[in-house]
Amino acid sequence: MNTNGKNFGSKRLVVGAHYGVMDFIIQRLSAAILAIYTIIFSIYIVVSLPLTYEKWKNLFTFHWYFLPMGQILSFVAFCALAWHAWIGVRDIWMDYIKFLGVRLFLYTLTIFWLLSSTIYFSKILWSI
Repeated sequence: MNTNGKNFGSKRLVVGAHYGVMDFIIQRLSAAILAIYTIIFSIYIVVSLPLTYEKWKNLFTFHWYFLPMGQILSFVAFCALAWHAWIGVRDIWMDYIKFLGVRLFLYTLTIFWLLSSTIYFSKILWSI
């Protein structure tokens, strides 16, 4: 039923990209990954006091069987951080930047910054 140009009930106009639920789930999942990683990281640092270079290096290079778990878990945490940041910053650009050209430019800069940060982090992490 259309009253005064408004759409109500089953006749309402539904628009949008319909990605809100998936972004909500990804945001919560990445936050949980970061929380777990931060807790484990903090416990290791407290247990390892006084912290030396060797203990710090062992945090990122420990192996479980043949897998470099320190590097894998750190990389997963950083990817979760990048994805979490992308969703948050993208939503800020969508909400507050009204000009499409400026918004697309900011999207591009954000993606470039997050990808280059992830590549740089990987280069440092896997060179240990």
